[in-house]
Amino acid sequence: MSDAVTPARPAWLAGRAPGPRLARHTLTLVALALLLLPLADLAVITRDPWTELARMARGLAWPAFGAVESPLSALGLTVAVALWGTLGGVVLGIPLALLFARSRLVRAGCAFVRAIHELFWALLFLQVFGLSALTALLALAIPYAGIFAKVYAEILEQAPSAPRDALPPGVGRLSRLVYTELPMAWAQLAAYTRYRFECGLRASVLLGFVGLPTLGFQLETAFREGRYPEAGALLWCFYLLIAALPWWSHRRLVPLLLAGGAFLLGPWPAVDGGLLWRFVSQDLWPAPLRAGDGAGLADWLAHIPDLAPAIGNTLLLGLLGTVGALLVALTLWPLASRHFGCGPSRLAGRGLLILLRSTPELMLAFVFLLLLGPSLLPAWLALSLHNGALIAFLAARHADALAPGMPGLSATGRYAYELLPRIYPGLLALLYYRAEVILRETAILGMLGVATLGYYIDENFQYLMFDVAFFLLLVTAGLNIAVDALSRRLRPRQVPLDDPCLR
Repeated sequence: MSDAVTPARPAWLAGRAPGPRLARHTLTLVALALLLLPLADLAVITRDPWTELARMARGLAWPAFGAVESPLSALGLTVAVALWGTLGGVVLGIPLALLFARSRLVRAGCAFVRAIHELFWALLFLQVFGLSALTALLALAIPYAGIFAKVYAEILEQAPSAPRDALPPGVGRLSRLVYTELPMAWAQLAAYTRYRFECGLRASVLLGFVGLPTLGFQLETAFREGRYPEAGALLWCFYLLIAALPWWSHRRLVPLLLAGGAFLLGPWPAVDGGLLWRFVSQDLWPAPLRAGDGAGLADWLAHIPDLAPAIGNTLLLGLLGTVGALLVALTLWPLASRHFGCGPSRLAGRGLLILLRSTPELMLAFVFLLLLGPSLLPAWLALSLHNGALIAFLAARHADALAPGMPGLSATGRYAYELLPRIYPGLLALLYYRAEVILRETAILGMLGVATLGYYIDENFQYLMFDVAFFLLLVTAGLNIAVDALSRRLRPRQVPLDDPCLR
């Protein structure tokens, strides 16, 4: 009996070198997405999306700033929520970062709180604190505390160890932090905090979708009612706010911004301690679990709707969004790179990338939903464009730092043979980091009617079934933690973590 012959892989796919390994990862990811693509509902429901798209484009091109009611107040509240929410995350995250490497419990707690999206935290606190600034601040501060703890701990761990080793024996942990670690890591810590504040601005806008009076509330209302010139004016206000961020968020202005933000956030709600304790200790937990009734708990679980389709749609949309972001990034990053095009074309390319990465996924999905109808297609487009633009922006920045070594190549040759092989490990590493974020965003897109887990979470909150909603939040967090662990295993190890957005 002859031995079975194993077909040989192409030479460029064989071996354990970084290049073939990255090629195998990419092809496996794309092949899996193509294999599962027929299972996704990507139908276009609306009859004439082009007419609606033309109306939206006209509204963005000719915005009606005079029709916007109190734009400065909405912008001010958006900034105040983002600033104080980020500050709360920093204050809570720093002590957790000091314990992060030594405590498995702290690492697990941080993984849990950052796995739940800010909007879901807002839905939780909305039941106790209502439509108040406290709800908004807690919705940002709690997940951001978990994120800051993880990232700060990684940055401090990578700081040079020579200053720490030079300290005399017996020096406390706080002294080592203040005198050796902080001075060495301050630039990276500050850079990541600024980046997280920009993320906080987008999250603050999204809080308007649950009724909080930030800019997103007016945006959602204007789009839903078809007042596109007003929606265009609000979008331009937000884009200008993001574009001017380096100037108005200068560190010398931060105390003034904090004082003004505290004034805009009031009045604060009266906190009923008894109501809060009842919500935390009773409403979030099934009655059979509190009573220790195992048979009753099994019956409670049996009455929960079949979650397999929702979990399947969540994972499928996350996979398609990840692959879509990769394809968008590979297509768009040359538009903003100094190695391609001319000055005006690069300016237009950077403008397009800033516009796409500055618009939150939920807002993009909402717009595509109005155009294309309820299916997975609007959510897929939103996830792919937003995350792909962010990756493309960073890839172009990394490419601009490279010096061409093969003169005389055409633009296509420079892209394929010189630049892309050098930046692709970093691009793929960033894609794996964004995979967990994409899955978090996939869940909240259910609030727009997309059949992911977020749809059932929002529905159960609306019907005041807090125990079921909280159980679904735990399922969502578990999925995010699992995807995050998988993406860490797949991430190229040779890529340094020197860019804040890579974290």
